[in-house]
Amino acid sequence: MKVMHYQGYGSPDRLVEAEAPQPSPGAAQVRIRVNASSVNPIDWKLHDGQLRWIVPRRFPAVPGLDVVGMVDKTGGAAMPFAEGDRVMSLLTPARPGAAAGYCLADVPGSLVKVPAAMSDLEAAGLPLAGLTAWQGLIRLGRLQAGQRVLIVGASGGVGHFAVQIARVTGAFCVGVCSQANLDWVKQLGADAVVDYTTGQAPGDPHSFDLIFDCVSRLGHSDIQTLLKPGGIYVDTLFKPALMLRSLIQPLYTRQRYKAFLVNGSVDDLNQLLRLYAAGTLKTHIDSVYDLADLAEAHRRSQSGRARGKIVIRVDAA
Repeated sequence: MKVMHYQGYGSPDRLVEAEAPQPSPGAAQVRIRVNASSVNPIDWKLHDGQLRWIVPRRFPAVPGLDVVGMVDKTGGAAMPFAEGDRVMSLLTPARPGAAAGYCLADVPGSLVKVPAAMSDLEAAGLPLAGLTAWQGLIRLGRLQAGQRVLIVGASGGVGHFAVQIARVTGAFCVGVCSQANLDWVKQLGADAVVDYTTGQAPGDPHSFDLIFDCVSRLGHSDIQTLLKPGGIYVDTLFKPALMLRSLIQPLYTRQRYKAFLVNGSVDDLNQLLRLYAAGTLKTHIDSVYDLADLAEAHRRSQSGRARGKIVIRVDAA
């Protein structure tokens, strides 16, 4: 089968096309014939060395955490999935591999069937970014109707889902993005938008119940100023300094800092699919690349200019 793999730590220049044998599923796994995947910042951060202290890689290493495709083979007799089922899943950072003709997914993991009305490309953009937005806002941030939430990086993969989820929740949402994306983020459902390049404060002091930082941009003093006394700051980048601060904060303030790595969850992914079915959540596709052009897709992600999701079209042949 075709794969794209990193030959070692470094830039996307180290991504090369190769042939590899099809993997065999274990007892609690299925093999998926991959139709589509997507690119998330963690895909290249795992392979440029930034996260080697959390998830070390062995090379050659096939990237890709979002997968959509057909169940090709099951590893056990009592499986809730059958060959031919169209499914999506979030693979684990320890065992990625969606940038290939075939990959393995754990059961249950976050494996769910794809709704018939949802295209492969739409579905491919949802698992990691959608789950990160849902878990950051709802699970950790405990966002509720009537609260004020600041979403930093509102036009990106995670951010554009977060704005839509905040709208459905009934919160007042302020989105921070570049000037070029202000109108688009408002169309997604933000009540107010702020151009980060102007340097203006995105709100009055102590005006937000929740800050969801999708790009890990805000400094400590800004966070303290913008959060209400009992507010929550959630960062999508798992940083040692932030983890230390989250332990120290309760000693002198009611403000809470939280950083997390997204968890694969069937329940949470089904929540997102219910919003999709209701027409209140949509995957906005920035660009589509063929698998052979994965390095260019990673560079697009590194540019920080993607609006919504970067999606990979895969031919399993």
